[in-house]
Amino acid sequence: MGIFIMQAKTIKSVLRRKVDQWLKTIADERVRTLAKDNVIVTGGAIVSMLMSEKINDFDLYFRTGESAFAVAKYYVDKFVAEKKNNVVLKIVDDMGGELTSFVSCRFKIMAKSSGVVSDEESGTEYQYFEQTDPDGEKSDEYLNGAVDAAEQSSKEKGEFKPIWMSANAITLSDRVQLIIRFYGEPDQIHENYDFAHCTSYWQSWDSSLVLRPEALESILSKVLVYQGSKYPICSVIRTRKFLGRGWRITAGQYLKMCMQISELNLNDVKVLEDQLTGVDAAYFAELISAMKAHMHTNGLKEIDKTYLAQLVDRIF
Repeated sequence: MGIFIMQAKTIKSVLRRKVDQWLKTIADERVRTLAKDNVIVTGGAIVSMLMSEKINDFDLYFRTGESAFAVAKYYVDKFVAEKKNNVVLKIVDDMGGELTSFVSCRFKIMAKSSGVVSDEESGTEYQYFEQTDPDGEKSDEYLNGAVDAAEQSSKEKGEFKPIWMSANAITLSDRVQLIIRFYGEPDQIHENYDFAHCTSYWQSWDSSLVLRPEALESILSKVLVYQGSKYPICSVIRTRKFLGRGWRITAGQYLKMCMQISELNLNDVKVLEDQLTGVDAAYFAELISAMKAHMHTNGLKEIDKTYLAQLVDRIF
């Protein structure tokens, strides 16, 4: 196929060096030890190396909830300290309850601006970073922050500074993303992965690299293979990126995604919001926020599909 496959030994060396460089910047010994023994690198970085392409970023996951929480709290505290008084962050459970130590549950980062007087006066509740006000300055702040994060992340200086946060992940400089929303063994993490080519992985505790045969086959043929996902809508939208890079996908793979989507109650705004996790976050947050406001104003319990279509045309 004309594709040069980088040797596994080289890939392992690149990932070991990257993770070790990051670990050295963690000042807290306990956090550093937990991270060292529990990092899983998977996703696009390995695909890029297998195809001898430029690596956009390194996605780091964690094998245990304890290590994921420790890393999240370390960087939340660091981010707040460096950003002075213009942002307030919390780590919360799915019900919005603040967590100061790890318990056996999923958790996420929530934030609000403490520098906007109107927010303080109105008692605005904490919100996810993605759930910005579509008509206010927070939306611009999110978009500008995302752009700045991408630019800063591309400038490798070995500092690994926290430069952006969402509910699900922490963006560091030096092209590193720390995924804190999902954790577990590789097979558990890949339950949230839609396409087979992204499922090879490297693990820090023994420096082993697992190149899945189905991933290699997909990469060599540049054919997207959908293996099922908790977020099928996200998967459909993600195909745009791959098609733009010369990948192909069959009608059968689209059908598998459509079958999963048909099982979702997209009339429920909470379900729709959850399904759009991680896809063009700021823009979809704008859509969800506007839809919630419309439902509240009109006393609706389900999504107004006509209004939703109008929002999609207006925003995208």
